[in-house]
Amino acid sequence: MSGDGGAGTRVGFIGLGDMGAPMAKQLLGWSGGLTVCDTRAEAVQPFTDAGADAAASPAELAAKCGVVCIAVVNDRQVRTVLTGENGVLSTAAPGTVVAVHSTIGDESAGEFARLCAERDVELVDAPISGGAAGANSGRLAVMVGGSESAVAAVREPFGCFADLVLHAGEVGAGTRMKLARNLLHFISFTAATEAQRLAEAAGLDIAALGKVVRHSDAVTGGAGSIMLRETTAPIEDGDFWLPILTHVRELGEKDLSLALELGSRMGTELPLATLALSRLGAGLGVGQGAISAGWQPPVASAQRDRPGAAGASRGSIGEQGVTAAGQQNDTATAQNDSKETE
Repeated sequence: MSGDGGAGTRVGFIGLGDMGAPMAKQLLGWSGGLTVCDTRAEAVQPFTDAGADAAASPAELAAKCGVVCIAVVNDRQVRTVLTGENGVLSTAAPGTVVAVHSTIGDESAGEFARLCAERDVELVDAPISGGAAGANSGRLAVMVGGSESAVAAVREPFGCFADLVLHAGEVGAGTRMKLARNLLHFISFTAATEAQRLAEAAGLDIAALGKVVRHSDAVTGGAGSIMLRETTAPIEDGDFWLPILTHVRELGEKDLSLALELGSRMGTELPLATLALSRLGAGLGVGQGAISAGWQPPVASAQRDRPGAAGASRGSIGEQGVTAAGQQNDTATAQNDSKETE
């Protein structure tokens, strides 16, 4: 069975769960035909009703298909699908390309690729990003690790459920990119919970806050709007990005310091905000800003009534604010796609 990925290549899809089912649904119109496999008959039925073939086992599926997509839960299940009784590798013909869409360990991806190579089968680790909404609309991003030939074999069928198919590098690179992407995702979720606590403590409607966040992120691109450089090294004088990301730092340090002051008044701890204030500038490559460099934790609200405490919190910000404001004015006119992040 050829794995050249052309329109005549039959595609097999193993695992019709929350992500696998909508991905496989996009392949129903694939000209080479679709064969599906899942342990649950009720998951398979809609596909056979729509004209797809069904296989009773991964081995039966692999015997018919030049490209085999796997979307199961974890490393253990991928191993079972590949090497277990009636597994893919018991029948896959030389030249078959196996694509693992599950988020697994990058070292596991390398091991699975070696097992496939023993049968002259190529493996790509091809985790996806975009969730069920992206799968249902055919707008997933797929990060692919593997050889040039293997990526070429899967690019066209992947295009049925993804509008971004990115060759990340060798086997394992797709998984490493997915882990970095999800690091941002779930740290952002944790930051969102911190923002909700602050808003709730301040008497705000946190559902309304969520509406604002989703709206503005759709316009600005959210955190991804700063991910444009090819390196994380410090930015040198004269670099195009220096005034832009310096401006981002100044906005960020100002707003983070104000949020921390509000949190202090509300009695709400904001550990991620504190960490972000100390690391934002260095992370952007422009170094620490004036506000962060001079930052002192605000006086807790319980201490404010003590003699001499009045204005202490505001002073720690305000003393730095003049410098920061001046620096902002210097960069405000710079061309800056991230200026709306405020």
